[in-house]
Amino acid sequence: MVIFLMLKGRSLVEPGDFNQEELNGLFSLAEKIEAEPAYLRESCRGKLLTTLFFEPSTRTRLSFEAAMLRLGGSCLGFAEPGSSSAAKGESLADTIRTVACYADAIVMRNPKEGAALLASRFSSVPVINAGDGGHHHPTQTLTDLLTIRRIRGGTENLTIGFCGDLKFGRTVHSLAKALARYSGIKMIFISPPELTVPDYIREMLNKEEIPCSEAERLEDIMPNLDVLYMTRVQRERFFNEQDYVRLKDFYVLTAEKMETAKKDMIVLHPLPRVNEIAAEVDSDNRAVYFKQAKYGMFVRMALLASVLDAV
Repeated sequence: MVIFLMLKGRSLVEPGDFNQEELNGLFSLAEKIEAEPAYLRESCRGKLLTTLFFEPSTRTRLSFEAAMLRLGGSCLGFAEPGSSSAAKGESLADTIRTVACYADAIVMRNPKEGAALLASRFSSVPVINAGDGGHHHPTQTLTDLLTIRRIRGGTENLTIGFCGDLKFGRTVHSLAKALARYSGIKMIFISPPELTVPDYIREMLNKEEIPCSEAERLEDIMPNLDVLYMTRVQRERFFNEQDYVRLKDFYVLTAEKMETAKKDMIVLHPLPRVNEIAAEVDSDNRAVYFKQAKYGMFVRMALLASVLDAV
């Protein structure tokens, strides 16, 4: 499987770092791992993954650690920057250069945009971006694309609605950029005026001639969607508590609203959710966000095995 050898030693900072052939290879490998649980089980024996999380995480950090352990490797790191020398004023560059002495790969989440790119420039081992502020979250994008591929049967000729916090939502920015490379894609951005998608995303889509539009009412566009990508309003990105309180419940997906959607539409969410998807929606077979979380482990197993040359 030559395609995976091409990823040996590569960092993943943003969705465009891997081409379409490489992405398809990763998805095929993830599907093989899902179908054959014993496949690659000991492939990373003796390899060490370091997880550096300067921001809170449940799914991303644990799925990476689960992925590495299932591949037979080991993990170390921190989930709280206060327990690292960053609390003493150590620069990110020095942290990365030090950690690279101990690890075979680094997974990092940082609240500052561009932190992952900086880290990749100072690291002697692959750096995988697990989220840098409101900028990118490429492994969530891999998760989202694999979920759409597995449940919808492909990632082309789809209308995707992005709903909620589109200004600060790094998962939205990453997925929109990745989807722009597939044919027949249409995007609808649903948000309050204060949380609209950044200009650079609009400009990128216009340049790629991807049909896109904006709306404020979720109810108006539900019947047109093949995929609904819900997001939470991110309290940690707001400087004003009053603005957060005013906007946090702007959209709530309910069973009543789901009645107007296509029978084969799927609902994705990068999680965690707060109030934006009512619990009653969980029992709808179109709500696939917990399946999505599991696909995240499979695709991260494929990614780690590939960059560590363990395939």
